[in-house]
Amino acid sequence: MSTTPSLVELAARKELPRHQFTDAETVQWIAEHRPDELDDRAPRLSSVARRLLVRTAMPTAWLAEPRLHDSLHGVRHGMRTAALAALLAEAAGLGEADVATVIVAAAVHDCRRLHDQDDRGHGARAARWLTVNAEDVWGRFRLEMPPAAVRQAAVSVRLHEVPYPDFTPDDEMDYAAARVVTDVVKAADALDRYRLPKLTWWPDARHVRVDAFEELKAVAFDLVLWSEADHVAGTDSTSAVLKAFARRELI
Repeated sequence: MSTTPSLVELAARKELPRHQFTDAETVQWIAEHRPDELDDRAPRLSSVARRLLVRTAMPTAWLAEPRLHDSLHGVRHGMRTAALAALLAEAAGLGEADVATVIVAAAVHDCRRLHDQDDRGHGARAARWLTVNAEDVWGRFRLEMPPAAVRQAAVSVRLHEVPYPDFTPDDEMDYAAARVVTDVVKAADALDRYRLPKLTWWPDARHVRVDAFEELKAVAFDLVLWSEADHVAGTDSTSAVLKAFARRELI
C-alpha cells in the first residue's frame, strides 16, 4: 500500500495539489461508489463518429502544460469527453457535420489548462488556441474545416467552463450562434466527472441542457473506471481509453 495520500484523501482534506494524477486507491474508491440507478444501456455510434474517436488523443505539443498530459484534465479526459459528446450529439439527432464538430471541440477543450485546480480562463485560452491552430486540428481528424464549424467549436470550448447562470450578454450572443454544440460539449464534460475524487463533484443533470444526460451516465462511469484502472496498472493514457472504447463497443 502506498504511503502517498490518495486523491480521495487529499480532496477530503481540501489539499489537492495543482497537478493531480489518479492512483489505485482512488480508482478503487470510484469502483466502490458506482451509483445504483445507472441505466446500463449500450448505445452505438455511427461509422463517422467511430472513425473520429480513434484520433482524439491530443499530442503533447498541443498542451499549454505538458505535465497535464496524464493528469485528471489530460488526454484521457479529453478522449472520453469526445466520445460522450458524440453519443449525446447522435442521441439528439445531430448530423454528421455537427457530430464531427463536437468531437473535435470536446477533445481539445482543456488543452490550455495550466493546472488541475480551478484554472479560470482556460476555456477562453483554449478557444483562442483552437482558432489559431484550426488547420492543424481539423487536419489531424482528416476533416474539412468549414469556418462555421471552427467558430462553433471555439465558442463551445470557451463556454464549457462557464455555468449557464453566469453567462454575460456577450456570452449569450455567442451561445445563440452555437447553442447545440455548446450544450453538448458542456454536458459531455460534466458526464466525465466520475473521475473526480469527491461524490459531490460527480455528474449532475441540473447543470446541463441535453436530454440524454441521464441515460449515458452508465457509459460515462464505465469509461472512467476502465480507463483509469488500466492507466494506473501501467497502460499509457491513449491505449487505456481506446481499450475502454472497444470494451463499450464505441469503436
